[in-house]
Amino acid sequence: MYLLKKEQREELRKPFGKVVREIKKSEIEGMIISVGDVVTRWLKEHEINPDISIIDYRIERKKHEWKIGNDEKVLKVKNPPGMITDELWNAIKKAYEMKGRIRIEVEGEEDLAALPAILMAPAGANVIYGLPSHGMVVVKVGEKEKEVVRKFIEKMERD
Repeated sequence: MYLLKKEQREELRKPFGKVVREIKKSEIEGMIISVGDVVTRWLKEHEINPDISIIDYRIERKKHEWKIGNDEKVLKVKNPPGMITDELWNAIKKAYEMKGRIRIEVEGEEDLAALPAILMAPAGANVIYGLPSHGMVVVKVGEKEKEVVRKFIEKMERD
């Protein structure tokens, strides 16, 4: 399990990729991984269906309900705020190995799920996560992006 240190919180506000307000379906090539309810809903409303979506049915820590569809295989995990549990890590790893669309439903919070999603993504995949008050961050995964995330995770507290 990885725990976010207080001094890392500010660093997390710096995007790991390009910040956008909208995405056109024609602009995205490759696998799509969405992290967060707002991002996942926005993509689906714009007919962009993520291969893997990671949600917690919360927006800014407030519970909400929305119809997400049932065309995906579902993995359920527990993950407290400010942490990346082994359970979440393993679910993301498993989702990359599975066929079809996968939805990881997190009981707790998916706030740090973009980190292992980027680290384990195949080259060329698109990890899209929300940056509150700014929009969406699109990370086109390559070795450079993985190395930045790897260094960030190495600074986290390991339990």
